[in-house]
Amino acid sequence: MNTLKIRRLLLASTVILNFLLAPLTAGAEVDVEDGKTLSPYFFVQSDDPDTDRLPLKSTDVNVKITGVIADVTVAQHYRNEGKRPLEARYVFPASSHAAVYAMQMHVGKRVLEAKIRGKQQARAEYEAAKSAGKSASLLEQERPNVFQMNVANVLPGDDIAVVLHYTETIVPTEGTYQFVYPAVVGPRYNGPAGSGSGVKGQWVQTPYLPSAVAPTSTFAIKVDLVSPIPLQTIASSTHDVDIKKPGRRHAVLDLPASTRNGNRDFMLDYRLAGKTIQTGTLLYRGEDESFFMTMIEPPARVTADAVVPREYVFIVDVSGSMNGFPLATAKTLLRNLVGNLRPIDTFNVMLFSGNNRVLAPQSLPANQANIDQAMAVINQQSGGGGTELLPALRTALAMDKADQRSRNFVVITDGYVTVEKEAFDLIRNNLNKANVFAFGIGSSVNRFLMEGLAHAGQGEAFIVTNGEEAKTAAATFKSYIESPVWTHLGLDIQGLDAYDVLPDRLPDLFAGRPLVIIGKWRGSEEGEISVSGITSMGKIRQTVTVGDGIISENAVALRYLWARGRIAELGDYSKLMGGVDDEAIRQITSLGLKYNLLTDYTSFIAIDTTVRTRREGGTVDQPSPLPQGVSELAVGAEVPSTPEPEFYAMMAMAVGVGAWLRHRGKAHGC
Repeated sequence: MNTLKIRRLLLASTVILNFLLAPLTAGAEVDVEDGKTLSPYFFVQSDDPDTDRLPLKSTDVNVKITGVIADVTVAQHYRNEGKRPLEARYVFPASSHAAVYAMQMHVGKRVLEAKIRGKQQARAEYEAAKSAGKSASLLEQERPNVFQMNVANVLPGDDIAVVLHYTETIVPTEGTYQFVYPAVVGPRYNGPAGSGSGVKGQWVQTPYLPSAVAPTSTFAIKVDLVSPIPLQTIASSTHDVDIKKPGRRHAVLDLPASTRNGNRDFMLDYRLAGKTIQTGTLLYRGEDESFFMTMIEPPARVTADAVVPREYVFIVDVSGSMNGFPLATAKTLLRNLVGNLRPIDTFNVMLFSGNNRVLAPQSLPANQANIDQAMAVINQQSGGGGTELLPALRTALAMDKADQRSRNFVVITDGYVTVEKEAFDLIRNNLNKANVFAFGIGSSVNRFLMEGLAHAGQGEAFIVTNGEEAKTAAATFKSYIESPVWTHLGLDIQGLDAYDVLPDRLPDLFAGRPLVIIGKWRGSEEGEISVSGITSMGKIRQTVTVGDGIISENAVALRYLWARGRIAELGDYSKLMGGVDDEAIRQITSLGLKYNLLTDYTSFIAIDTTVRTRREGGTVDQPSPLPQGVSELAVGAEVPSTPEPEFYAMMAMAVGVGAWLRHRGKAHGC
């Protein structure tokens, strides 16, 4: 870099920092109520040995997969290397399908079993224990895939471990099973109050390490996989793992501890021998309640003789968090999606960040000239600004729709927003206007948003982590939309005394992805479970005989999975635009307490009975690494357009430092 460029960058950074620091010196606070935003910020290590110590030392994950059920144990180790007691606060992700059913806290040789409580009661008990000088841990759910852990009164030299347990179902797609362990929460865009894109959740205002700084905590994972059918292939596309195969139906994977492993989701893909998906029924007989889960393979994919013309509106995120690798991957995806449309189709492209803009006022015929025009616009994009998803969806829904065409929205984003439920409700309230497909781009996608958008819009979600996957995902999407699906599904259960069956409404089925039915049963394990529907070849019916299923004492996970599914139906999509459904909140709380599950309204609390300190400590927000491939522009504000990449880095760092200084000023009453 030449001297003139360095001087310009230094001058720019000085001006930016003076601008950011001015409100702080005037005594202003960052407050959502003032129309400002709770935003992520860059962590800056203090030289004071009493403060800003990084307490999280390691995250160790142990996964046991039996058939289609994964049981996961996560151990987080905290150690205080400072000179005074501290409280550690840490925001971390989990699978959006996870049923978190237990937690323990290890203090020295003592193991304390956490209790499930109503969220407000758990918070009150935690604060009381913290004030009394007792060690305590509190696990709260901020989103179905975002948790916050608080650990109080970690004394100097203490090594405290918090262990949590969850289970989830692994449902195959096109014969491939995928287990995902989300490793880091991406920075969420949180717009000013009144913008429709912000929430008050303090978890959003969490610190991040600059991309060049390695985290101080390590991440390791071990997977033990046992399948009733011989394994054909097994591999991780995201991490270099050591794989051992003790037998044809057994594999053990090990990812050694490293500070560089935890900046992206861990993904494990495996296929079973043969071409058929494992179908049948798994049953668990409990003392008070018994549960079953049935998996039914869809009919074989067939080619339709006549396909109705379709309209595609590609809604593409070009915000700051998409800058770099995510946006480059999105461009690859779009080239493949738009480039493979049929001549009878029409399409449009909407780009959104802090505002939104469309390729054309109305959708265009998918001819070569229009496709070339769209490609030129897409190729010119660079990421910057906020992530105003709701205004983009509203604008797309308001666009004129051509008659006799099937309209499909294709949302492409990393999902780093805080308006998931508002987006779900917007889609559900406009089901007659468009189907919604979601493409999550990046190494640590907000899967809750992507899967929720697709669920609400009766579409499908796809996750893309690199350029090669973008091509494959585009081909899969094209194959899906060009092939008929199993529609107008009906469920018929004969001979088995089943009740509280989920889902309440069977969705249209994606060919190659089985239908999963879970519920409770009484009496003897007999009868048949049938699903009927319509394909392009006419009516079809598929039946599973319950007596051929497996009754297993190890299938206790079905208890938690059923409750998590019921909670999801009540909570993930119950909040309407007019207000919160109080009855749904009551039912979710009751289910969480009855089945010992973490929810939006229940939390896990563990308290040591021993008073360990009378000295007041400080609070440390444990910083997270930026997800791999995410630009530092995701932690900051909108930036001016400039051809100099060094300017973006300087601007991002300056905004991050300014946000951190505001955060520190507010904490100290400035």
